[in-house]
Order: sequence, then C-alpha cells, then structure tokens
Amino acid sequence: MKLTAVVPCYNEEAALHYFYQEMQKVMQDMQDIEFEILFINDGSKDKTLEVIRELAKQDEKVKYVSFSRNFGKEAAIYAGLQYSDGDLTAIMDADLQDPPSLLPQMYRAITEEGYDSVATRRVNRKGEPPIRSFFARNFYRLMNRISRTDIVDGARDYRLMNRAFVDALLEMGEYNRFSKGLFGWVGFETKWLEYENVERVAGETKWSFWKLFLYSIEGIVAFSTMPLSIAAFLGVLMCAAAAASIVFIIVRQLLYGGSAFGWPSLVCIVMFLGGIQLLCIGILGSYLAKTYLEVKKRPIYICKETNKTKMEKINETNH
Repeated sequence: MKLTAVVPCYNEEAALHYFYQEMQKVMQDMQDIEFEILFINDGSKDKTLEVIRELAKQDEKVKYVSFSRNFGKEAAIYAGLQYSDGDLTAIMDADLQDPPSLLPQMYRAITEEGYDSVATRRVNRKGEPPIRSFFARNFYRLMNRISRTDIVDGARDYRLMNRAFVDALLEMGEYNRFSKGLFGWVGFETKWLEYENVERVAGETKWSFWKLFLYSIEGIVAFSTMPLSIAAFLGVLMCAAAAASIVFIIVRQLLYGGSAFGWPSLVCIVMFLGGIQLLCIGILGSYLAKTYLEVKKRPIYICKETNKTKMEKINETNH
C-alpha cells in the first residue's frame, strides 16, 4: 500500500528540514507502507524550492510540484490531490502544526476500522490572539447555521483519505475552492482525531486576520445562499417600513398638520436605506464575481516545474 503526503509550501524554507526529519521517524515506524512526500511549492519567494530540490536528490521518496506563481493554498491542495497516486493521501502543513506522529493512528482507523478518511481538529487555540480565536469560533457556528455542509469547529486541513475520497474531491473542479467545506460535502465515513494546538516549528504564519476574514467570506459564499435570502428579506422589510411610514405621515398630516419638517431625521433614514441597498448590492456582487471567475474556465494553477507525472486518469477526467 502506498501513502502520499501532500505538503503545500509557501515560504517554508526554515521549516522543511524539521518536517522531513519528523516524517523520517514516521516512515521508520511504518516500514510496511510505501511512502511518498509530495511538496507543492506555491510560488515561494524564499529558498523553499531549492531546499525541496536538495531533499529530492537525497531521497527518491521526495517529489515536488512548483507553481509559476502564488496561487494560494487551496490551489496547492488541489494540485497535490491531482498528482497523488497513493492508495491513501494525507494533506498536512510543513510547519509541524499538523503532527506527522498522528499518521500511524490515522492509518489504522482507515485500514482496520473501515473509515474513508480521518480528519483532525484542535481542541484549543492556545497561542492564538484572543480576537482571532473569537472570530474563528463564531465563523464555524455561523457556517453550521446557514449551510447544510458539516464544518467542525477547529477543523484542520490535515487528514488522511482513501482513493475513493480523493477521487470524489477531484470530481469537483471548481475554481473557487473551500476545502473544509468540500471535505464535508462529499460525505463518506470520517473519523475525527482531537489534539492540542501545536506552535509552528519555524517561520511565520502566512494567514493574517484580514486574509482569514476574506477566506471566511469565500467559505460562506461557496457553501450557502443564505446571504442572498438575507438581502431579499431586508428589501422586503424596508419596503414594509417605508409603506408604514407613508401611511403614518399621511394620517398625521390629516389629523394634526405641520408634518413637513425634520430634515435631520430624513437624512439619517436616507443614509440608512442607502447603506442597506449597498449591502445587498455587495452580497449580489460577491456571488456574481464567483460566477464570473467560474465561467472563464481558467486553470486553478500552473505547474512550472515538477519531478512527478500526473496520473492519466485524472488528466482524462479534467479534459
């Protein structure tokens, strides 16, 4: 049986050797498994690609795919799944926040317990800024309220999948990808492993608060149409409020007169309604923009250099 570990990398020069050392320990413990480490260089600006090339020269188990520019982690995950030909495929980060030591346990869950995939989640967010943890928890709560796709709080991209699970993910060749949602959408039997949050072994996180916020918007738009329903509801609510206000003003004018005053309140109402309209237009624009990107049919990534051949079956599927 072959296990391919897909490792997206963006400016991970300082962490790669530590990651490789930890993977060697795991490979020694699982000697009956054929391992392959597939690094996906996502347009790194440092010496990440050079380090990967050195590792590939030292160890034939190390393969890599290097992008022509930075396409993002979602594109790197998709490329890794496309190039993976293992019976089992793992997705894991190079910074060791996804402990390779969990792989034996994950492997047993699939081969002995009959699961299709084994996913991981952090039981705490130790080391994260409180404001970031607060918004992260509330994002998962919101997603599970407005979407039918099950997205677990604290879920990592770190998971081990069988071939059927990977093939199902590859069937969805959408340009706007949100892997946490896609993992839940395809279904299959998944076991969850919990572990304490682990600090990065080296380097700095590439996810700022703003990038995480934009990523959360991607997830909401990709897996829920609830924002469109909210926009429609706000439109109906404002129309009803406007109709009630008109009736009120007419009645007050007929009974008491002198209702044509109060321009400050009028300005506030106009600004409020204008804000509601812009909000609704923005929601519609987000969905329209995603549709625009999908219909252009641009490739999710462009491979500039690799020492591995993509599977023929996957090539035929995408064409």
